[in-house]
Amino acid sequence: MRCGRYPARGRHQVARHRGARAVGEPRHVNSPLLLVLFLLLAVMSQDPLRRALAAPVMQSWMTVFVAVLIQALPFLVLGVLLSAAIAVFVPPSFFARALPKRPSLAVPVAGAAGAVLPGCECASVPVAGALVRGGVAPAAALAFLLSAPAINPIVLTATAVAFPNDPVMVLARFVASLLVACAMGWLWQRHGRADWLRPPSRPSYEGQRRGAAFWGSVRHDVMHAGGFLVVGAMAAATLKAVVPAGWLRSAADNPVLSVLVLAALAVLLSICSEADAFVAASLTQFSLTARLTFLVVGPVIDLKLFAMQAGTFGRGFTLRFAPATLVLAVAVSALTGAVLL
Repeated sequence: MRCGRYPARGRHQVARHRGARAVGEPRHVNSPLLLVLFLLLAVMSQDPLRRALAAPVMQSWMTVFVAVLIQALPFLVLGVLLSAAIAVFVPPSFFARALPKRPSLAVPVAGAAGAVLPGCECASVPVAGALVRGGVAPAAALAFLLSAPAINPIVLTATAVAFPNDPVMVLARFVASLLVACAMGWLWQRHGRADWLRPPSRPSYEGQRRGAAFWGSVRHDVMHAGGFLVVGAMAAATLKAVVPAGWLRSAADNPVLSVLVLAALAVLLSICSEADAFVAASLTQFSLTARLTFLVVGPVIDLKLFAMQAGTFGRGFTLRFAPATLVLAVAVSALTGAVLL
């Protein structure tokens, strides 16, 4: 028996095609509904929110938070655009041809290449994996992995803008980061084993057109790195506005403790290297050497890098490489700060 134009057995499909919800089908919360609920909640809570934001502590918190974001976002976006272009449009075979054949010489050349090839941590891991697949010696690829997010022109320019009264901080960051990258490359060349490192099985952008891969990489890195920037800005603002000044002074006044505290903070916050200088500049309670440690440790080992390295090169590699990198980065930062700062 038919009902109207549609057979009885096809009415459910037609209703679903027109957007109708079938009987018994669960409701799904979508983005517009969430936005409406959020706006309604904001309107209903505007008086308590206004009183909370008017408090002096919150005024101080918002000032630091907004200042860090506004200063860092242009460098973050520019760095993501450049790193996506390199990852998508520059073939890995280019680096294999450009580097010396001897690994001991390829390591410093690859480390220095990070100074002219912008890339954040999120981009450096897949690029390093592509280098290994393209025939580059693992020691050289690892040196590039550590140097590219730390000493590229975007990062150094951001550091100069964040520390206008301490231009030597740019030199100290460059020297310490390059030393860490080369030292880890040479250590891997001498003591690393092939079975510790699992080469990536396929290219990161396999099967995609270059334009689609480029914008996909940009969207991913902006959202990913931008989220960590927001977390870092919130943490810096909280340290400035909420944490008792006596606690920060106690840590900052101890040269050894201050370095260790900011090294741990760099690992935990996982801020993108294009933006970390502005967070470090806001931590004025700490010495320049401690803040240098924050800038050197973050781009070479943090929580997101640990996860990305484990997914790209294997857990066995990361469990050996990450702790050694952290210890070396802290030691080199303290030594460089003692000499230059």
